[in-house]
Amino acid sequence: MTKTRRPRPAAPRSVRAAAAALAVTGLLTTAACSGSPKTAEPAGGAAVTAEPAALSPSASPSASPSGGVVALTPDVMGKLDAAIQQVMSQASVPGVIVGYTTPDGSYQKAFGLADPGRKVPMSTDLYTRIGSVTKTLTATAVLRLVDQGKVGLDDPISKYVPNVPNGDKITVRELGDMRSGLYNYSLDPDFDHALLSDPTRPFTPDQLLAYSYKHPADFAPDAKFEYSNTNAILLGLLVEKVSGQPLQDFLKAQVFDPAGMKNSVFPTDATFPDPHAHGTTNQTLDGAVADSTDWNPSWGWAAGAAISTLADLQTWSKVLATGTPLIKPDTQAERLKTREAGLPALGYGFGVFNTHGWIGHNGSLPGYQTVVIYLPAAQASLVIMTNTDVSYQGTEPSTLLARAITQIVSPNNVYTLPTPAETGSPTAPGSPSGSPSPSPSAGASRTPLGTTTPAPSGSATLHISEETDS
Repeated sequence: MTKTRRPRPAAPRSVRAAAAALAVTGLLTTAACSGSPKTAEPAGGAAVTAEPAALSPSASPSASPSGGVVALTPDVMGKLDAAIQQVMSQASVPGVIVGYTTPDGSYQKAFGLADPGRKVPMSTDLYTRIGSVTKTLTATAVLRLVDQGKVGLDDPISKYVPNVPNGDKITVRELGDMRSGLYNYSLDPDFDHALLSDPTRPFTPDQLLAYSYKHPADFAPDAKFEYSNTNAILLGLLVEKVSGQPLQDFLKAQVFDPAGMKNSVFPTDATFPDPHAHGTTNQTLDGAVADSTDWNPSWGWAAGAAISTLADLQTWSKVLATGTPLIKPDTQAERLKTREAGLPALGYGFGVFNTHGWIGHNGSLPGYQTVVIYLPAAQASLVIMTNTDVSYQGTEPSTLLARAITQIVSPNNVYTLPTPAETGSPTAPGSPSGSPSPSPSAGASRTPLGTTTPAPSGSATLHISEETDS
């Protein structure tokens, strides 16, 4: 990923962290910047840095048939329970929802609390804010237009959206591949302060782009990979310009409905369907942990505002990785042409990443993190949802969970998103304690807002509110 820019004290730091988390957090947190994950000490050892000690590869059952995944026996499910609970305990994660499905079995469980304040338990039917996983929806909307002959991947964005700096040289494909060079608006200090000063305020796409356009391009189009929420905002505007429909209407008619995602929505305000979990974040002006449940996600728009459920995201994981039934095979092949993202074993394509065979995306925005991935070789789907974005010793909780789970179920295909050397990894800010508290948990670090995807070398987030430097 691109080098994540470390948030500066107070306002800029927290806001950037939030923004980075939203865009690249999930993906970039794991695949954050340069630097590889630190190995945990042997089971029973001291505190973990990047992964709990007992979750090291040696703790995983031996690989089995079925495309390299392990059969879901009672023993394996017990190991999953223990691994998830261990990560939650060490990283102080309030609640987690996990769905893992293969043709031979399914594991669907909720752990912890959806509302720590009222002691409401987590359940598998909750709605959640999915952060940068929204980018996969926006990118799919664009590919639907490509299949309809209305958009060309190698067309300049200026053909569809006016007044884009370098718009005659930046292609639609480069926006989806995170190679446009446009400055990530969620890294702008003024944006950070505006958002964190009033998290309930609405932003328009044009306002978001204005924060980006006041900065020079980070590099020439296609020169390298750099995760930027600005790219997704432009793709959302492209969909609206070409289709003549608001993005939320196009997504419902052309993505959600045909994919069978009955409980997924693209909100136009802070409305949050019930039931939902309460999110906690430390991406605040003073770094204190806060309840971000009702924060307005408009600042993420096409890069991170969507809401979904476990069932819908499990459906989406397969649609995203295979294209069926939404995208023609040739177009899907274009989407999956991943290129290096500056991190080991991580490739990024048109709004999607591939890490050790797992195809999908992660998402993070203040209070919530999500991982949505699919392993084609085993027809295995994994979805993880948490109600915090506070990192544990520089690594996002969603990354810790995905790594721990895949070490058990797919030991030859372990989800790996390296933690950057700097604090402020690509995923989300520091990890909160089990319930809101006046200050971040010990060992927690904040990441740039909207950092949900991997960034080029030097940078490390993929969430919507990620913080990246060129």
